[in-house]
Amino acid sequence: MTAGTVQSLDVIALPAFEDNYIWLLADPQLRECVVVDPGDATPVINWLQSHPRWRLRDVLITHHHSDHVDGVAVLKEHYGVRVLGPATEPIPCRDIALEEADQVVVLGRTINTIAVPGHTLGHIAYYLPDEALLFTGDTLFAGGCGRLFEGTAAQMLSSLERLAALPDATRVYCAHEYTLSNLRFAHVVEPENLTIENRLRAVEMSRAQGQCTLPSSIGTEKATNPFLRTQVLTMWARLENQTQTAVNSSLACMVALRGWKDIF
Repeated sequence: MTAGTVQSLDVIALPAFEDNYIWLLADPQLRECVVVDPGDATPVINWLQSHPRWRLRDVLITHHHSDHVDGVAVLKEHYGVRVLGPATEPIPCRDIALEEADQVVVLGRTINTIAVPGHTLGHIAYYLPDEALLFTGDTLFAGGCGRLFEGTAAQMLSSLERLAALPDATRVYCAHEYTLSNLRFAHVVEPENLTIENRLRAVEMSRAQGQCTLPSSIGTEKATNPFLRTQVLTMWARLENQTQTAVNSSLACMVALRGWKDIF
């Protein structure tokens, strides 16, 4: 490494609960790190105790659900971290309230916030353009998207379209290990899509070995995630047969997909 070169961040998955991932971004040069959506403080504390020369600087929150925020207060108390999160949601111990198109500097890198309502109304994603990293919380999953607990299908469609517009090489880090079940659904929706079938088989092997299936990428999601493929006409026809309702637009496709996935 030459003088003045900034080393890329390491992104480490800290499993929590049954299927959550807390993402830890580590700067090997600074020996500093941040975490995204710590629903449980214990995995973070355990990592820090096993890396005693490292310092936790910030906590980034995508939305207010308990499995994403319940560890925040403990980390704040233990490490004096700065807590960043969406302005319109009740985020514990929040120091910096973020809205659409805000920019913050974390570990010396610029992070852009993207408003992605749908799963919750104030949900945000974090995008690091220089390193092509995207942290999507419960909006965009590998092979799927979040349930519509607060927002509408139209909001979710718009949010996913905004994320799909990012460069294809962007690495996608979502907050749950839902990839296998999502791709099983995707394969039913588009059985003729060989790219989905091949990805499903690869993920089946990874999960059988207990491996994490993330990160994905924007390009991979555009090719295999039905919620990013709402303009595919063959999928409209299959959804009409399944739901017995007219599917004649991307929004109608989103409504039908989300409804079917909810009971799949």
